[in-house]
Amino acid sequence: MKKRYDAIIIGAGHNGLTAAAYLAKAGKKVLVLEKRSVIGGVAATEEVWPGFRVNTGAEDAGMFQEHIIKELFLKMNGLEFRESPVAIFAPPASSADGRALTLYRDVTQSQEAIAAFSPRDAERYPAFVEQVNGFTAVLRDMLLHTPPSLDGPHLSELVGWGGVGLKLRRSGGKAMMAFLRILPMPAREYLDEWFESDALKGALGVDAVVGTMQGPWSAGTTLQFFYQHINGFLAHRTVSGGAGSLCESLATVARQNGADIRTNAGVATIQVDEGRAIAVLLENGDQIPATVILSSANPRHTFFNLVGPQQLEPRFMRAVRHILYRGSTAKLLLALEDLPHFVGQTDEAQLHGRIRLAPSLSYIEKAYDAAKHGRIPPHPVLDMTIPTLSDATLAPPGKHILSITIRYTPYDLAEGTWENKREGLITAVLDTLITITSSAAGSPQHLGRRLSIAPPHLLTPADYEQTYSLPEGSIFHGQMSLDQLLIMRPVAGWGQYRTPIKNLYLCGAGAHPGGGVTGAPGYNAAQEALKRFS
Repeated sequence: MKKRYDAIIIGAGHNGLTAAAYLAKAGKKVLVLEKRSVIGGVAATEEVWPGFRVNTGAEDAGMFQEHIIKELFLKMNGLEFRESPVAIFAPPASSADGRALTLYRDVTQSQEAIAAFSPRDAERYPAFVEQVNGFTAVLRDMLLHTPPSLDGPHLSELVGWGGVGLKLRRSGGKAMMAFLRILPMPAREYLDEWFESDALKGALGVDAVVGTMQGPWSAGTTLQFFYQHINGFLAHRTVSGGAGSLCESLATVARQNGADIRTNAGVATIQVDEGRAIAVLLENGDQIPATVILSSANPRHTFFNLVGPQQLEPRFMRAVRHILYRGSTAKLLLALEDLPHFVGQTDEAQLHGRIRLAPSLSYIEKAYDAAKHGRIPPHPVLDMTIPTLSDATLAPPGKHILSITIRYTPYDLAEGTWENKREGLITAVLDTLITITSSAAGSPQHLGRRLSIAPPHLLTPADYEQTYSLPEGSIFHGQMSLDQLLIMRPVAGWGQYRTPIKNLYLCGAGAHPGGGVTGAPGYNAAQEALKRFS
């Protein structure tokens, strides 16, 4: 007889594993099915060269929700965070301006660094941090709640959201009005209200455009800026052993509670009978029945490929078809013999946080302008880390990994394909690195020799789609613009994890609150699915 499960989760990314852990903890028989040979999705750590383990997607877990960490006892199951006093090191665009800006987790240290660029900005900085932390605290309270129904929210739905509203009201009328005024603003307008230094606004502005094909001039990017600081301003933290270790901890908890996790187990279809999801059919032909099915795959793949349009109303399918994805992220991974030395760098400690090339908001906007027309930006926005500085176990002794996230890399190219444009992107990034590094031993001037350890490893938006099932390379399973959030995510009327197919739920980044390594979609979807058993 075929084993029947209470719940099947499609996809072993961090959201799918979070859902699995909660369902198993509640005593349900759970099966997680992962198409790839490794778990983690785009929060995986993989060996791309012998002895080098790299984060192929997410670099840190600063957004992961503390409530989940505590409730699942993840720190007792292998999860260990690493934090650096340095948050952002922002070198100048060229050696002509030798000044680099360093921002620290400590506000006073940051003030001292900012003062070299603008005494006025340094004076205003603490009030800015206080406002950001106040607003993100309100947003954070929204993460672990199911959005209310458009048809008229039930009392149970409003209990949690009432607390959110009460917190905002208690902050005072002026603060509440400021909150509502600021969220839809372009990031440029918000940062311009506070600061005059291009270097400071550029370094901060990168957080407003993560994973989206929007520039800092675009409406709503201030909300994205706050979202990236959901656990506190500049609260970046990496995971010991790489981002994939977070998923390993979640998998450990799920297994301890009886869950089965299978890799190399791609799902071909979700089987539907009379409008109800009843089973999954694997690519190898196996059929596995379940009471509920949770998909952490993106909405497009879930509804068009796994369920099939014939099972759904045309109006719903049109809404799903019109979800904007617009992936804009690529990643270049370099294996280095020595550490690079950047222009303006005075201390190796400055390289322990994010290393950002975004000298101004105009620089970011110009990169966006190129990408929205299908061109590789000649001057790319680079968001870099050297994870081996805080965790030497990720590479052979004495070696280093330079992980470069390239913002504004178009999925659809105006000319050519990614197959014949890969080398052009690698060259553009390495040429850019030359302008911001000195002639020290590990600098890109010596890349030909220093990278003899291994060839550069590039992941384009097309690669993210092909290998990690991210539609159009969208790392968030859909652009996080104002019209695709909250009750509108994934589509209007279906923002509560349930779908038009009974017993089928969405638990991935395509559902509220969206992308980023938060665990929130998986947590919320599990709570909704558990109602099916009550």
